[in-house]
Amino acid sequence: MKTAIEATTPEAEDSPEALVEAFCADVARVEREMHKRIVGQDETLRGVITCLLAGGHALLEGVPGLGKTLMVRTLADVLDLRFNRIQFTPDLMPADIVGTNVLTESVDGAHRVEFREGPVFANVVLADEVNRATPKTQSALLEVMQEHSVTVSGKTRQLAEPYLVLATQNPLEMEGTYPLPEAQLDRFLLKLEVRFPSREDLHGILERTTGSATDDLRAVLDAPRILAMRRVVREVAVARHVRDYAIRLLTATHPEDPSAPEPVRRFVRFGASPRGAQACLLAARVRALLARRFAVAAEDLREVLKPALRHRLILNFEGEAEGVAPDSLLEAVMKAVPERAD
Repeated sequence: MKTAIEATTPEAEDSPEALVEAFCADVARVEREMHKRIVGQDETLRGVITCLLAGGHALLEGVPGLGKTLMVRTLADVLDLRFNRIQFTPDLMPADIVGTNVLTESVDGAHRVEFREGPVFANVVLADEVNRATPKTQSALLEVMQEHSVTVSGKTRQLAEPYLVLATQNPLEMEGTYPLPEAQLDRFLLKLEVRFPSREDLHGILERTTGSATDDLRAVLDAPRILAMRRVVREVAVARHVRDYAIRLLTATHPEDPSAPEPVRRFVRFGASPRGAQACLLAARVRALLARRFAVAAEDLREVLKPALRHRLILNFEGEAEGVAPDSLLEAVMKAVPERAD
């Protein structure tokens, strides 16, 4: 008898339609399991799953108590993957997260140096309150997130695939925090804003968390299936005019570009990097599959533009002083850039 994880795995020779149906079925099973514990937050939940399937990382930003950590732990519970949590604090050192060489003594008195793995050696890593660590420790994540490897004492060790870093941060409490550098922000595929729940969602949260009922979660996806789904994502077609639309959206975030709308020219110091266009296309491919299409449409790009680029815009002094929201600038970009070039 097939296990739940194996049930929807398509054959290699299946048609694109079959691949899409199997893909959507597996995502639906993940969301169904997660909603046993998570109430509402559909947009954030879909964004986290998008990062998992696109092969990127996610930064979850929201005030305390909105369930950011719970969402990540729940995702780990429904995946048959190794999970580690790192609670970032100001005294955390790089060796505390990536690992270090230690001198050990065997029973016969012989000494040797061996490597002790840090908590980044997992498939799903929760970097909780990542902005509480010092820049030195934050930078230790750069190689991990980009290369999926750790280098200690000149030796590089590869991490197991799939690899996903989900970081959380509180946007309100600034005391004792260190803003993430632009180079590290650029490594996150999406920045997801965790919104305050609606009144109806609050009823559900209170009912589940203050009552006696509990729902047991089961793992519905394993590593081979996730890697297979990532390959399907990479096969989704992107027409040249759609790719050109992504490029024009990206370049319009640069204040010196002729297509940049007035708010961008006024409030932005630097626009999004080319990695932002890569993030848009990868996330749009996942969205197209979930819409049961094997080709990316312009609407897919517009849907993912904000989470893919909001953390890649660097505001100038005026923009910072006036508290301009990056999302409002991206709204202006979408209004100013036509789907097709003239």
